[in-house]
Order: sequence, then structure tokens, then C-alpha cells
Amino acid sequence: MVTPKPPRKRGRLQSRRARLALALGAGMMALLCLGGVGVFIALYDEATEIKRTEPDAVVDSFLGAFLVTRDDNEAKLYQCDSGGDFTQLVQYRDDTVSREKEFSVGISITWSSLAVETTGANGNVGVDLIRTIAGQGGRDSSSWQIALVDQDGWRVCGATKV
Repeated sequence: MVTPKPPRKRGRLQSRRARLALALGAGMMALLCLGGVGVFIALYDEATEIKRTEPDAVVDSFLGAFLVTRDDNEAKLYQCDSGGDFTQLVQYRDDTVSREKEFSVGISITWSSLAVETTGANGNVGVDLIRTIAGQGGRDSSSWQIALVDQDGWRVCGATKV
């Protein structure tokens, strides 16, 4: 006669109820993680969005990209679709760079007096550009007119020395 084996005790995750609870917990964790990623992306997008609602803020950002960091790709984010006329401003930046090299000095460019005039979808911002030689205090100033158009937000379309 064969003796029956005693019933084997099931492992911890072999019961149906335990597997169901584990699957539900894992599913909820996955949904929470995906929700967190979505919130992060939305907040990041809002924080890095280029604000083009105010002409003076656009000019400030454009000048910072074009004259201070000298990053043409970043400056293009603030330019109008047609490209605009920046010949004089390019000459101003090139003159600054050549002076830095020629005299082995650093020249910082700042601006002030952002005077805004808008008429419908067109605008002008008057600005004084100030070049200062680092450590020596020598400086020069020039007045500029920055032309803007409203193309789904303000964009810079040109700069002329006054």
C-alpha cells in the first residue's frame, strides 16, 4: 500500500490572490510613474518656453543671445521669419570681437533705455548699447532702433544705429 503524500504547502506567490495583488500593485506603480513623467514634461515645457508677448523682453533676449553669448542659433529663435536686416549689428559685434583680439581685453556689452513703440503688428524699441572694457572702465555708448513684428509673438526684424 502506498501512503499518500501530505499536501504540499504552496509558496508565497503561488496563490491566486497574491499574484492578483502583485499585478495590481505593479500596474498602479506603472501608472503613477507615467503620470509623473507627463507632469515633468509639461512643467519643463512651460519653463523653457520662449516668451514673445512683450517687445522689450524679446529685444532683451535677442541682444543677450546675439551680443553677449554670441550664439547665432539662439538669436534666430527671436528673429522674424524673413530674417531681417542685421548688417549694422553684425558689424558692431565683429568690431567688438576684433577689438578684444587686437588689445587682448574683454569687452562686455550691456544695454539700457528700452523705449517701446508699437503700432498694430509692428514695433520699434530704442536701446542704448554700452561697451565696457573689463578692468579698465573705458566705455562707449551708441543708440539703436530695433524693429519688431508680431508673428505669433514679437520677433526682431532689424537693427539700425541711430
